[in-house]
Amino acid sequence: MDRDTRNATIGALWVLLLFGIAAYYLPTVMLAVGRVSTILAAVIAAAFMVAIFVVFWLRGRSQRKKDH
Repeated sequence: MDRDTRNATIGALWVLLLFGIAAYYLPTVMLAVGRVSTILAAVIAAAFMVAIFVVFWLRGRSQRKKDH
């Protein structure tokens, strides 16, 4: 395993770990926030989903810059 592959693996592990933990606690957070405002709970869920795509989009941009 070379240095680039190892760094990519470590980065992927961190992303999976952080989003996995966030996804595990997301229903609890949404229920707690939903008691205050259902709209805010929906915004939190949407922000979580958008964050996943933003991370992958930024990773793709980084890889394209590296390839050129």
